[in-house]
Amino acid sequence: MSAAERVADRRERLINAAYGLFANPGFHATTIERLCSTAHISNRAFYECFSGREELMRAVYERCVDDTLNAVGAAIENAPPTLEGRIVAGITEYVRYVTLDVRRARIMHLEVRRAGDVLSGSRQKAVAGFTHMIESSLKGLQEELPAELHLLALALIGALTELLIEWVLSDDRPEKDLLVATAVHVFRRSFQA
Repeated sequence: MSAAERVADRRERLINAAYGLFANPGFHATTIERLCSTAHISNRAFYECFSGREELMRAVYERCVDDTLNAVGAAIENAPPTLEGRIVAGITEYVRYVTLDVRRARIMHLEVRRAGDVLSGSRQKAVAGFTHMIESSLKGLQEELPAELHLLALALIGALTELLIEWVLSDDRPEKDLLVATAVHVFRRSFQA
């Protein structure tokens, strides 16, 4: 392997290690030493890839968000071109994809908040990405959309986030279908006169 390939390999191993460790035991409980041990690299090699745990957490979180945006975007694109079809497809795929791996759900909805200022910019970028996806997927439909679509999209993201935090933290997790039905209900009601 070339030097660049070795760094890329180490970087990927660190991201994979962090994906598990930042989900459990969590960002604040995970040391660089533990990350390096899990990734089978030296502490020195860590700093060839990342400036610190914060930059690694950002990389893990942003990968989770990008993968989720891609999955949800594909589902919406293949949905019927109606308000109902796109709402149901987008919410269903978001819940399905995020909950496929509890580590993704924990990182995107729990650890992002626990990390605090470390991820505030990345979190705002993610919210903007999901808001844009909601708005752009609904514009151009034949149905009349409310003037405050941007605020409704933000509200839906907030509601869905709280539902998934409940799913992550609950000993008796609510069924995923119930999460979808609840979020769809909230969005439908927001469009009623």
